[in-house]
Amino acid sequence: MFDELAGKRVLVTGASRGIGAAVARRLGAFGAHVAVHYHSSEARAREVRDAIVESGGNAVMVKGDVSRSDEASAVVDSAAEQLGGLDVLVNNAGDMLGRVKLDEIDDAHYDRVMDLNVRSVVTASHAALPYLRRSGGGSIVHTSSIAARNGGGPGAGFYASAKGFVSTLTRNMAKELAGDNIRVNAVAPGTIATDFHERYSNEAQLEAARATIPQGRLGTAEDCVGAYLFLISDGMSGYVTGQVIEVNGGQLMP
Repeated sequence: MFDELAGKRVLVTGASRGIGAAVARRLGAFGAHVAVHYHSSEARAREVRDAIVESGGNAVMVKGDVSRSDEASAVVDSAAEQLGGLDVLVNNAGDMLGRVKLDEIDDAHYDRVMDLNVRSVVTASHAALPYLRRSGGGSIVHTSSIAARNGGGPGAGFYASAKGFVSTLTRNMAKELAGDNIRVNAVAPGTIATDFHERYSNEAQLEAARATIPQGRLGTAEDCVGAYLFLISDGMSGYVTGQVIEVNGGQLMP
């Protein structure tokens, strides 16, 4: 079904863990050439790269702090150089960076959240355009969140707002880049059992979330992978652009 992914040159940001790692591994299994981006988790990124290579795939590692414009651009350039071009960009890097309520916020926290979740997407997409155009088109897939629609939980206002930005930017980019044969979409995961929630949610919060999910369980990183593969695949989604696919077990039905 996804044979066409073989040979595609894909950069996945935030690919050392969670959803990004799961997407990178599966892309590699289907024969894509994958640039595994990481910032500080070098050992985990190496595990992802090695797993892809050991399964017969092709993968390289790219390091950089994508919350900084210069480093985000350098990450894209390095990935394209190592892969010999770029066909797909998956903007997955992001984090809540702590639950901070409105009366506790400061400029530093605002900047950190927006730089990581918004600036990284804008800058990496901008840097990828020349490579995608040189390839004759391609696909950009952002990672949004259920928080973009429901506002997130207590202390997650900036993160939710940043993801709302990403969802809206997805639609605008789709309009702007359609003439370049570049499709732009996003995946919005719901409550997914990754180390994100190990760091930011307690058991009571997770149980409360589980109670709102018709499928009766939290999602896994692997539950999200199919949506990314679908959006990357021209054969499966060649007429799909400007869409945000919700992957949440029915927790939100917009």
